[in-house]
Amino acid sequence: MNFAAFQLWREHCLRANPNLLDCAETNLYRSLASMQPKPDASDTDRSVHRCDLARAWLARYGFSANDSRRALVSRGVRHALTLIFQKLARSDAMLWIPGDVYPVYLELARAAGIEPWFFTTLPEPKIPANQPNGNPEYLLITNPWKPLGRYLTDKECDALAYWLDASPQRHLLMDCVYDLRAPFHATTQKLQRTGRAILLHSVTKGWLWPKTFGVTLIGESHSQFESAFRNDSPAPNQLRLAQRFLSTDTNCPSHVIAALQSRAQKMFTMLPDLVRKSLLLDSVCLSPSCYFFPVGIRAEELLRLHRLLAIPSSLFGADWDGSILTSLAPVFAPIKNGGAQ
Repeated sequence: MNFAAFQLWREHCLRANPNLLDCAETNLYRSLASMQPKPDASDTDRSVHRCDLARAWLARYGFSANDSRRALVSRGVRHALTLIFQKLARSDAMLWIPGDVYPVYLELARAAGIEPWFFTTLPEPKIPANQPNGNPEYLLITNPWKPLGRYLTDKECDALAYWLDASPQRHLLMDCVYDLRAPFHATTQKLQRTGRAILLHSVTKGWLWPKTFGVTLIGESHSQFESAFRNDSPAPNQLRLAQRFLSTDTNCPSHVIAALQSRAQKMFTMLPDLVRKSLLLDSVCLSPSCYFFPVGIRAEELLRLHRLLAIPSSLFGADWDGSILTSLAPVFAPIKNGGAQ
């Protein structure tokens, strides 16, 4: 079953039994639609330059303005990965991706002509320990790990540094779109300082605008990617939106974090005791913007025994006998005035 088929099945279950606890909503933008910054309809002629946005992004996330040449502007992480994968395919590079995080990674790789290698992150990340083969090699991670829900540990950072040190041909791709805080987490900064990590970020989650604007911060050894980004820029209206996000709507990510934390806490209180005790991580271990929660019970059992809708971990590509809960359904939204959710 793919995600589209699962969503149809989920809708059927909810129509047939509205009393089910819905922990399978995945659409962040629908859930937090009221928080999305709205474009200014009158702001259609102003020119915004990519270099200015790159410097604004660097300043927000604590990087030096001297890094502006290495801050490549895109339409988001998917767009950036598309450009990078196309370049890797022409260089006979080896690509590692997490096999249980985001099916789009595999789709993008194959669309570029790459058949990637896989590593697992559920129930615990297992960093590859392969020997170098002399070709360029790229390892894609997320920080925080999705859907595990936590940031990298120091031990995992050490394992990644060890993997990098085995060959000067090795590099990291760090998808940090789920890190809504500024500056980025200490583990991201530590890996970025190696000079061989490419940091990918966008306004997709923090400002709830997918496929609009992102920044890819490359290292000094990654100049081969510059022309691809330079030749495929966001549209002028997307650049104007990004300028507003980085200058006027600067607090939006913190509001999104607060909303997600509120929903998560409400979900925890509504879970049956057995399910709550079966969560892989305690709430104190989770990243602030977490809305995915792995649980060591199969989705079929959660539905049959606990009347709870969850996402089978296999939909993420995981070979792990558990499921993923989400806190995005309307039942977890704050109660508004008048008692409506």
